[in-house]
Amino acid sequence: MRYSVNVPNFGDFADPRTVATVARAAEDAGWDGLFVWDHVVHSKEMRRGLPFGDPWMLLTAAALATSRIRLGTLVTPVARRRPEQLARQVATLDVLSGGRVIFGAGLGGPVEDEFGSFGDETDPVVLAGKLDEGLGLLARYWAGERVDHDGPHYRVRDVELLPATEQQPRPPVWVGGFWPNRRPFRRAARWDGVVPLFASGHGAPPTPEEVHDVAAYVGEHRAGGDSFDLVAGGRTTPEAAADVVGPLAAAGATWWDERGLYESPDLYSRATVLRRIEAGPPRP
Repeated sequence: MRYSVNVPNFGDFADPRTVATVARAAEDAGWDGLFVWDHVVHSKEMRRGLPFGDPWMLLTAAALATSRIRLGTLVTPVARRRPEQLARQVATLDVLSGGRVIFGAGLGGPVEDEFGSFGDETDPVVLAGKLDEGLGLLARYWAGERVDHDGPHYRVRDVELLPATEQQPRPPVWVGGFWPNRRPFRRAARWDGVVPLFASGHGAPPTPEEVHDVAAYVGEHRAGGDSFDLVAGGRTTPEAAADVVGPLAAAGATWWDERGLYESPDLYSRATVLRRIEAGPPRP
């Protein structure tokens, strides 16, 4: 089991210096990863008036402040970005960090706010198609291939994007989705990990039964026997954390992702997050 800290890219964490401080504190306290959200406005009604930071700039600050912990987004809506631009950003961060990037991908949302606000496509079927096609392109760019591609959403003519990522053939790709929707989990089975969200919501730990069901379903759709990560997350207190996380590990989780409650201002509070980080990860 590995342990990560999860912060949004708004509020106090819009400042790269704050994210660097949090990342260094997490590394010093024995955590294994730091993940940030990738939103432009998130929910406009809920987050109006808050500053937002670019996730790749935030993670660059974190990389420069650390030497060990894994870094990434949970999750990047691939359909909202040009694959070639995204490939450059991720490859640059992976080289800078010495191969510590984990790439979290998903459909993204809230769709009307994050996409519709800018006149972008909001049909989830189209967004899912762009996600799948975009992930395929990213893997080829990261490997340093010369790419020709003619797909329903993207066209590429004789392009090689260098440098390739430090990790070869690519960084690990984790795919997010809402359980029990099945399609995101079949997508995740083709990659390296899954980041499920449950009806209990962001910040509330799932049950061992939910984690077991996700692990079983993804396992049924995995083509190979390579290692695969299942990320369970929520908010814990230091005193009870091990009791929460232990049964989830037994049910199939390989990462515990410490997260704030979705509707609480503590979610984007530097002081609150640092207190939990400094108490250390919930190791048995």
